[in-house]
Amino acid sequence: MGRRVVVTGIGLICGVGNTTDETWKNLLAGKSGVARITQFDVSNFACQIAAEVKNFDPLNFVEKKELKKMGRFIHLALAASDEAMKSSGLQITPELSTRAGVHIGSGIGGFDIIEREHSNLLTGGPRKISPFFIPAAIVNLAAGHVSIRYNAKGPNEATCTACTSSAHSVGDAFKIIARCDADVMIAGGTEAAITPMGVGGFGAMRALSTRNDEPDKASRPWDTGRDGFVIGEGAGIMILEELEFARRRGAKILAEVVGYGMSGDAYHITQPAEQGDGAYRVMVNTLNDAKVRPSEVGYVNAHGTSTDLGDKLETVAIKRTFGDHAYKLAVSSTKSMTGHLLGGAGGLEAGITVLALRDQRLPPTINLEHPDEGCDLDYVPNHARQASLEYAMSNSFGFGGTNGALLFRRWDE
Repeated sequence: MGRRVVVTGIGLICGVGNTTDETWKNLLAGKSGVARITQFDVSNFACQIAAEVKNFDPLNFVEKKELKKMGRFIHLALAASDEAMKSSGLQITPELSTRAGVHIGSGIGGFDIIEREHSNLLTGGPRKISPFFIPAAIVNLAAGHVSIRYNAKGPNEATCTACTSSAHSVGDAFKIIARCDADVMIAGGTEAAITPMGVGGFGAMRALSTRNDEPDKASRPWDTGRDGFVIGEGAGIMILEELEFARRRGAKILAEVVGYGMSGDAYHITQPAEQGDGAYRVMVNTLNDAKVRPSEVGYVNAHGTSTDLGDKLETVAIKRTFGDHAYKLAVSSTKSMTGHLLGGAGGLEAGITVLALRDQRLPPTINLEHPDEGCDLDYVPNHARQASLEYAMSNSFGFGGTNGALLFRRWDE
């Protein structure tokens, strides 16, 4: 069966908050983090809106001389990891260091650095490329910097599986502890792809909302008025510990990780499989891993990106997975407020799911005014509510048909 794994710390930073408490408070209040993009001139872009992290000063987490040696995705990961570690009360001592690891995913990594250095190449030639270009941009350097900062010498990994990256990172970290390869893992994801190439690339696919005149209403999962997703940025990091280790050090336990599943659509590079097949199988795999019945789950934090096919087929997959119980489930998409963090989404939403269990509160799906045909589940529309939850699931699906889901249990000694 493997060892039991619990969550003892959470660090969240995204468009609705720069700390976990601020993020959670604003999510429960139904506050949107979407606004006009400020990081570059968007006057020539069809999509001019995103869920940027606001008033973020990386110098609070990174020394000035180190700043340009890291992409923004690394800055955000360090900020979220700092909060997660402080909230957990964990100290990685020399004796613990080889049993403490890091697993932080990202779908894109340092897009900002790639664009900056490509510009340097075009204007000044190869001699103008920074010697820090590669380590500032590559995906695994978020995990690398976090491991160096906290002296975590155990497993050091990074998953790059599109929008499922950090769900896979949390799940893989869970399994690393369960099979006794570590006692502690700093796990989650980070993304900072609100750049000209990021917004331009998704815009060229016509994947983004262009509701530029009403940015706070642009992300609207399951609503007939949705016209694409809204890109977001940020990071979600959790501290995972083996249960008995956490108990011995007197840690405050927030929830237990009980299930993790993966699946592949093997269907299309961007479209979900027919009948939500991959999403259905990943949820079933997760329930089977946890040995939990569908009827025991009370809440699903959905992938829910605000795209036509994705929203409909996730609904179909939930109905297939949970049967009649699907209509008793609460299902919400916090992307309606945070935007879509791409590879960072799973880490952020796993943290949100744990907070929902901790506080027995359901964050809403905002902007849901006219549910689309077939989208007839309880999406917790527009207002948060109290709940009585034992188990909650977080879904993540990515380009290439890569899927991951996590199941958490309310902690009660």
